[in-house]
Amino acid sequence: MKKNATHKTKIIAGIYKGIMLDIPNIDTTRASKAILKESIFNTLQFKIIDKLFFEVFGGSGSVGLEALSRGASKVFFIEKNPQTYKILQSNIDKLNPLQCNAYLGDSFKLFERVYSELKSLNKKSYIYLDPPFSIREGMDDIYDKTMELIESIEPDVCDMIMVEHMSSLKIPKSIGEYKLLRSKKFGRTTISYYEPKENI
Repeated sequence: MKKNATHKTKIIAGIYKGIMLDIPNIDTTRASKAILKESIFNTLQFKIIDKLFFEVFGGSGSVGLEALSRGASKVFFIEKNPQTYKILQSNIDKLNPLQCNAYLGDSFKLFERVYSELKSLNKKSYIYLDPPFSIREGMDDIYDKTMELIESIEPDVCDMIMVEHMSSLKIPKSIGEYKLLRSKKFGRTTISYYEPKENI
């Protein structure tokens, strides 16, 4: 397989149903499996209509663009890898670039900037974090840093936080102002949902 080879995935439902998106080579980014993505949106259902969606580790944007297709009013992405960012931009152009803001750079360094933009729009948001697995080189502290990001999110800004993580990770029952609602395992990957404590 060529180093810059791409795979394909498609929008599952909504106004852009069936549109094919490019997925970068697995060496560049780890794409969410279709079954996991479908489970996420079965959980969210109509809650994201006219809400903001923030895919913190953007990759190809397949989760955020699925949210856009299903009625999110605006979607935000951060992606660190320049080649993957180009694929993300190309995928955005296939749907609606006017409803997407994509940023090139480190998610931890740019998070505050994008979060401030979310706050300024005065709409509830759904935030999805899919950090690289901590077993990758240089990623030993990735989950600690991810938890710190979650702790900084105010409950009046966000209705739900979704974290995709290694199934072997012992996920905390609460992070900052958020409490674990449920976790669903997909082999080596698990998706955990957090809601503001005041909602539970």
